[in-house]
Amino acid sequence: MITDPGILLLLVLAGVGAGLTGATAGLASLVSYPALLAAGLPPVTANVTNTVAMLGTTAGAAAGARPELAGQRRKIVPLCLITTVGGACGGLVLLLTPSDAFTAVVPWLIGAASIVLMAGPRLRRLAEGAEHHGLSPATAVAAFFIGIYGGYFGAAAGVLMLALLVSVWSQPLARTNAAKNLVTGSANLLAAIVFAVTGKVVWPAALAVCLGSLAGSWLGSILVRRLPATPLRIGIGIAGLTLAVVLAFS
Repeated sequence: MITDPGILLLLVLAGVGAGLTGATAGLASLVSYPALLAAGLPPVTANVTNTVAMLGTTAGAAAGARPELAGQRRKIVPLCLITTVGGACGGLVLLLTPSDAFTAVVPWLIGAASIVLMAGPRLRRLAEGAEHHGLSPATAVAAFFIGIYGGYFGAAAGVLMLALLVSVWSQPLARTNAAKNLVTGSANLLAAIVFAVTGKVVWPAALAVCLGSLAGSWLGSILVRRLPATPLRIGIGIAGLTLAVVLAFS
């Protein structure tokens, strides 16, 4: 049980950073997950605690991006339903597989997520070559698998979802980014409920990160309208690759 006030304060600050990067770059867990590891939580415990805490990122991002979300309900709701089911499946996979398997695969997930983040604009430009309308079966399947990934671990799930949505929607990036925050947040919902009832969540840590992420994501949703994301995106990508290497050899 984490009760030290200093550690809890650091987790709140990590939550703020996670909320900011989640709302702007789609990579909240690359800030919050390492912070939970640094606080002394084992990998799987840190991951389930982080999944619960990241609900604050979804709430804060939704509050901060209300203008961008206006008029998008018909597009967002079906995707949220799909990613919610996918997230629940990913959470069950995490709970039913050995913890050693999770520890082994996490560096690869972080590394791949970081590469996708840094390549995000190039992927979006490639995707913009073809315009699609509606929720096609291919889009639904892709969203479902991103939801599974989000429920299992989730780092850069937002980047993957943003790349998908840009390829099928023609609208300003800020509106698509706002929708992405809700759709990926839905992947966390059932997974978080599953984790909460298993008793594996470290609640003081989860609440501390959640509180910080609520504020950070609200602010991030406002800043994303004005600030260029490229330096932040590249910096987080490099940090993520570094973390992947450290975890792989630790």
